Amino acid sequence: MVAVRNIVLLLLSITVVAPIVLYTDRLGTFEPPSDKQEFVEDVTTHAFSAADSRHLNLLPQETSTTVKEPVRVVYTEEDSINRRNFPRGLQLVKSREHLSARVLSTTDEDQTKKENPIKLVTGGIRQGNQVGGSLEKGDGTGENVNGEVAIDVDGNDGKLARSTSLSTQDPQIKQEQPTEPSSKAKQKGSRLSETNKHNDQTPSDYRVKQLKDQLIQAKVFLSLPVVKSNPHLTRELRLRVKDVSRTLGDASKDSELPRNANERIKAMEQTLMKGKQAQDDCAAVVKKLRAMLHSTEEQLHVLKKQTLFLTQLTAKTLPKGLHCLPLRLTTEYHNMNSSEQEFPNQENLEEPQLYHYAIFSDNILATAVVVNSTVTNAKDASKHVFHIVTDRLNYAAMRMWFLVNPPGKATIQVQNIEDFTWLNSSYSPVLKQLGSQSMIDYYFKAHRATSDSNLKFRNPKYLSILNHLRFYLPEIFPKLNKVLFLDDDIVVQKDLTDLWSIDLKGNVNGAVETCGESFHRFDRYLNFSHPLIAKNFDPHACGWAYGMNIFDLVEWKRQNITEVYHNWQNLNRDRQLWKLGTLPPGLITFWKRTFPLNRSWHVLGLGYNPNVDHKDIEQSAVVHYNGNMKPWLEISIPKFRSYWTKYVDYNHLYLRECNINP
Repeated sequence: MVAVRNIVLLLLSITVVAPIVLYTDRLGTFEPPSDKQEFVEDVTTHAFSAADSRHLNLLPQETSTTVKEPVRVVYTEEDSINRRNFPRGLQLVKSREHLSARVLSTTDEDQTKKENPIKLVTGGIRQGNQVGGSLEKGDGTGENVNGEVAIDVDGNDGKLARSTSLSTQDPQIKQEQPTEPSSKAKQKGSRLSETNKHNDQTPSDYRVKQLKDQLIQAKVFLSLPVVKSNPHLTRELRLRVKDVSRTLGDASKDSELPRNANERIKAMEQTLMKGKQAQDDCAAVVKKLRAMLHSTEEQLHVLKKQTLFLTQLTAKTLPKGLHCLPLRLTTEYHNMNSSEQEFPNQENLEEPQLYHYAIFSDNILATAVVVNSTVTNAKDASKHVFHIVTDRLNYAAMRMWFLVNPPGKATIQVQNIEDFTWLNSSYSPVLKQLGSQSMIDYYFKAHRATSDSNLKFRNPKYLSILNHLRFYLPEIFPKLNKVLFLDDDIVVQKDLTDLWSIDLKGNVNGAVETCGESFHRFDRYLNFSHPLIAKNFDPHACGWAYGMNIFDLVEWKRQNITEVYHNWQNLNRDRQLWKLGTLPPGLITFWKRTFPLNRSWHVLGLGYNPNVDHKDIEQSAVVHYNGNMKPWLEISIPKFRSYWTKYVDYNHLYLRECNINP
């Protein structure tokens, strides 16, 4: 029995002592870290791999270094609402089973650093902020305000979790965001579709420009030595240029191109590809394009000068039809009996209670339109009196026209400026200047003509005393109180009788101001470098329109306006104060003596500005074709021509005989 007991004790001692010895030996082989850090601290920086069989129980471990998100994460609206109820620094992480609504994720920057899941958890919000994140705020729609870190609340059980935003650049990482309400999504979708439609809109001249670009490229290739040495390619390019030029024609929009335009574009593109393959020297192409650009700019400059000259020339030239008309009328007038050459109602010519108009012109057709349009729109034509003054050459023709075409019940008077014996060079300074040798040289010497860059001041109309007759209204109509002056390039669209009842408040001239553009200011008409002009006038003062002006002749005489005009004309004998014309001396003469009329009375620019508003034209009482593009010339602006032509009877015998057509 004793032996058996000893054997049992020996075995027990072996089973107790052996493990201790073995474990102690194992500990002896372990070397602690040199920095003597705690093992728990070292765990946070320990790298885990798929081959490591030791698993920590802090979190369920993934089998890869990249932390992946569950396939589907559900967020409720309560999450985004309740987010606001928690402080930024709150960090509470709890694991859930398969339906956990919050998981750890990482950005691309985190992945590159290969941080482990434990460090992501223990790092807290501080680590999230280091990668540029800020707390995400919910707005009820589930959209991120800004930042990469969010504190969310599970609406089902109130558990909290921390999540970092996902990088959309990594295809393995997907970010689930709350779904937007359907109405807002539809609104965004509609805005996006509208934007896409706007961006997809093709210009109406896209193919036209493409064809022009192809022509330029083809011409460049044809001028290069490498292409010239290839007769087959040269022949093909010339053929394509001819085809494209024929296709392009005068088209300015794609709708004007023929149906085979696309085929020509493709064929030319293929030929140009051959040219690009044959010519690989980009420097030669660039050099050629620069030469073409320089040549084009020079041609454009020359064409602009030619256009300006031809426009001025056309404006000065009388069309053949308008030259034929006065000859035809003059012949008929001298074939009439003297008793038939008088106008009716001549007793109304000096009646101050009637509405008197002054028209000074040598253009018969233009004067006829002014009279016809005024009478047509007048409420009572019998109260309107038209005083027409013309030159000696057109006097008989002007009388004949209105004898054959009387303006209804209105009164007509046609006078010859040669009959104004009081208007001579001794009385009128401007008449003396117009007859001077210096003025003749200015207009008729070729070498002088080319020296003046502003050709409009060289218009022969400035040589006509008819253009300056507007400054002598009291002398022409000594018994009248008010006169409405009308240019011959205007059209009346409404009744003008209310103009005579406007109180000018002691002013002499009633006119529409033209302050809309900077070039209608005083400094555009007068030479403010001259001390006399700079001392007396404001360069920024508002100009006004000559062409429809109501003049108070009583105030004119009282303020001696004609003498004021003469004084300034004498001071400008050498044309240092202003160039020729009537508006500059008019601005000076009626300085602080002009009453501004409502703009609806008079709209200007139909003779030079194609952008005049259609509504302004329709609402205006008078439209003015000031500028070179007069409505009776071929260079007139087409869309404004109808306002003038509707008062011309092109079926009239004299107009047909002179081939005057709309």
